[in-house]
Amino acid sequence: MPSVLAPLLLSAVASGAAVTGYAVAETRWFTLREVTVPLLPPGHRPLRVLHLSDLHLTPRQRRKQEWLTGLADLEPDLVVDTGDNIAHPEAVPALLDALGPLVEVPGVFVFGSNDYFSPTLRNPVRYLLPDDGERHTDSAPLPYDELRAALSGSGWLDLTNRHGRLTVGDTSFAFAGVDDPHLDYDRLDEVAGPAPDDADVRVAVAHAPYLRVLDQFARDGYDAVFAGHTHGGQVRVPGVGALTTNCDLEPARARGLSRHPADSVDGDPGSLWLHVSAGLGTSPYAQIRVACRPEATLLTLTPRG
Repeated sequence: MPSVLAPLLLSAVASGAAVTGYAVAETRWFTLREVTVPLLPPGHRPLRVLHLSDLHLTPRQRRKQEWLTGLADLEPDLVVDTGDNIAHPEAVPALLDALGPLVEVPGVFVFGSNDYFSPTLRNPVRYLLPDDGERHTDSAPLPYDELRAALSGSGWLDLTNRHGRLTVGDTSFAFAGVDDPHLDYDRLDEVAGPAPDDADVRVAVAHAPYLRVLDQFARDGYDAVFAGHTHGGQVRVPGVGALTTNCDLEPARARGLSRHPADSVDGDPGSLWLHVSAGLGTSPYAQIRVACRPEATLLTLTPRG
């Protein structure tokens, strides 16, 4: 019997090592996704929106920084940053260097939990279990005040539980944003109310796409919500899809463009477009992705109808 089990054990170990090696390698296979969204009034010229999320940047991640810098060549008209930018107390200068000319483009941002608190070692299996409500807010704080000042100082709008306005080309945008819903930092009451009807496009921004947030912005008449947090499920099974979202959004919408509510179509009252970025990074303590390459997304906004 031992002579039979030994080859099986060796095969299992080799297979596990191969899968782990692939999962680690995939964290460096940065991908640009492109989608088109009919959001603009008739007659407006198309706009290019770069959606960044979940960079989880550390100063030594040179390849990620170089790839991020190269995104400026896309010449976006607007940048939307949905948080979890840093994963190290000395990462803010590296982030600004990596963003490079992108900070000169009109932009908006909100924070996620890993802009506030240092990542910690966790059992990744817990992400597949029901949410027990525990949040790791006892780890060392990250320099979020420095990060906020740097991004705001560049001209990007801070949408932390607040509204904002931008005009990009010939299109006026009204924004609403919330602080991280995963930490219960969102204050929906502070941004609730009908979306402004004097803007061409009404966009909401949140780090984590919890249903209470999406539902509120849909009821208020916003045209679209941008979010991140899910890492696209981080592990995706062919034929099945994402295994988790780490929030109450269903795994089928863990990344990419969809409608909210999920069964609505464009033009339905009380519905909107939802774009969830799978993000560019991972926790430094769980550097794996399977069938879910790290990404940024370039969304081309086109006229409705």
